Order: sequence, then structure tokens, then C-alpha cells
Amino acid sequence: MKYFERVQKEGHEQVSFFHDPGTGLKAIIAIHNTALGPALGGTRMWNYASEDEALEDVLRLSRGMTYKAAAAGLRLGGGKAVIIGNPKTDKTEALFRAFGKCVNALGGRYITAEDVGTSVKDMEFVSEETAHVTGVDESKGGGGDPSPLTAFGTLQGIKAAVKHKMKREDLRGLTVAVQGVGHVGWHLSDLLKKEGAKVIVSDIDFAACQRAERELKIDGIVNPDEIYGVQCDVFAPCALGAVINDQTLPQLKCQIVAGAANNQLATERHGVEIERRGIAYAPDYVINAGGLMNVYVELEGYSPERAYRICSGIYNNVAQVFQISDRQGIPTYQAADALVEQRLAMASGLAPRFNTFHRGR
Repeated sequence: MKYFERVQKEGHEQVSFFHDPGTGLKAIIAIHNTALGPALGGTRMWNYASEDEALEDVLRLSRGMTYKAAAAGLRLGGGKAVIIGNPKTDKTEALFRAFGKCVNALGGRYITAEDVGTSVKDMEFVSEETAHVTGVDESKGGGGDPSPLTAFGTLQGIKAAVKHKMKREDLRGLTVAVQGVGHVGWHLSDLLKKEGAKVIVSDIDFAACQRAERELKIDGIVNPDEIYGVQCDVFAPCALGAVINDQTLPQLKCQIVAGAANNQLATERHGVEIERRGIAYAPDYVINAGGLMNVYVELEGYSPERAYRICSGIYNNVAQVFQISDRQGIPTYQAADALVEQRLAMASGLAPRFNTFHRGR
């Protein structure tokens, strides 16, 4: 791989490789854009097949964080870190403290948090070596589990989509098909029921669906492969990515797709096709920004009230995407990118861009 060409093409400011022989740490931190503020993004620990695969992942994810933060209207840039290793067997306190020193060496340009393969406990080890970490336990001044805030923000986005598509101010009597009742899907289903919506769920874990039926009084359960064809007003993907694809699009019987899952469109052409079919799509990285907003609040001292207040702004962010889409005659996934690029362009003169590439410590 031609590293400089790859980094330059994606517009990254800095990519740093770190190695600590004593702990076995091998990590890459990518800072994509700091025009709006310091780069924030989680640390993913994964048993990558190669260093090139790890680099590809961190470049892609860090760029995505720039877009999510900008769409959310936060004073943050986009970054990401990956640690090469097996999260089930290779974790030690020493490894994460060594990683904390790597984060600290960047002088606040990158702020980390938990991600796939890492936990709140891991971030507590990181916090022993750097102040540039969020997502720590509530007992240590953190925001704790971000799932309720992600669900709350997703609810705001659903309301904005319903207002745009159906000209309705409330969800009472509407049917929402929720794919996945894990942490976020569970909280979203609970909120939807409280709003008076009828909720149909599916999950590969049938026991989770049964628990939702028992505790949340949801209105129905379908098999995972049947959720796409449910007659509903809103389809809310809250599990896997790439769920809007050639196989699922013809099955959809909804007016709106609005959910918390990442990377819902299998390809960009599916964003065009969903528009052609008359279905309003709320772009995932705009509607699911509640978790990012939650950790953002930690940076100035965590307040649940402030976190919920900021997350309520997702309604306006999603509404603005629909307005741009209508005004410019473009699909909503393109409208979301246009919103981000407008905000980045406005801020581009306020922060230096380094375009550096570092190896080693």
C-alpha cells in the first residue's frame, strides 16, 4: 500500500503508528480533520489479518467520525484508533496504560473512547495515563452507557422524518418495525411505546424479543428475515449494517427508514434507489449521533440534563438534511454529506492542517 497517497486521498491530517515491545502494543491512531475541534473517536481492538487491513479500517472509521461530529453540530473533529490484537485474550492493564501514553503524546489532538473490542474498564486504564479519554464509568465522572442517549436521539430523528414525510407532529398510532433489540433497540422500543406507537421487533436472539414483549409490552415479534416485509410506517434498523440492499429494498413496506444502525446503505446506489421508491431515509450517521453527543458532554463535566438537551438537536439536524434534499433535488445521503461539507468549509480557516504521517514512538 502507498501510505502517503492513501492518507492524502482521504484528507487525513495525521496518522501515527505506535509500538510498545514490553506490552506487545501495536496501535494506529488516525486524525482525519480538526477544523471544528479536537478529533474524537473510539478505540477498536481487533485481531486484524494484516497491518494493511488495520490501517484501512482506521482510515475509514476516522473519516466517518469527522462526518458524524460535523453533522451533529459538535465542536469536534474526527479520529479513530485501532489496537491490533485479540480482545478476548490479549487485554492487560499494562497494554491499555501503554496505549494511554500514546494518546497523551498527541497533546489533545485526539480524544479516545470505547469501541468494538474495548470497554469502559479498558478506558479507565487509559485514563490513568491521559486526560484525553471519554466514556469512563459514571463513578469517575463519565456518562456511563450511551445507549439510552443514542436511542433518544434516534427517536428525535424518527419524529423529524415523520414530520417531513407524513406531516404529523406525533407518533401515536403509527407502526414501527425495530430490527434488533440490543441495548439501543431496547431503549428505542421503550421510548416508542411511551409515544403511543405500535412496535414490532425482530432479533437473532429470540429470548431478547420475548423479554421485550414481556417487559415493554411490544405489539409483535417476527423472524429476522421477515422484518423487512412488515407493513409499517417506519422501519428502524438498530442492528447490522448494509441492511438496505438489493434483496431487502423490494420487500420494504414502509414510508420511512430511520434507525440507529451504522452504515445502513449497502452501497450509495441504494441511497438513490430508496429515494426513487418514495421512502424517506434518515441518514444513519446523522440520526445515531446521540452516543457521540453523550461523550462530548463529558469533556466539560458530565450533566445528564445537558446530554439530553444536546441530543434533542438531532431533530433539527435530520430536518435540515430533508430540507437540503428537497431544495437541491438530491438523495438524503448526499444531502447529509453536503451539510457536513458546508460546516467543515465554514470552519476550515479556523484550525491548522498538518498532513503529516508518523511511524513509531
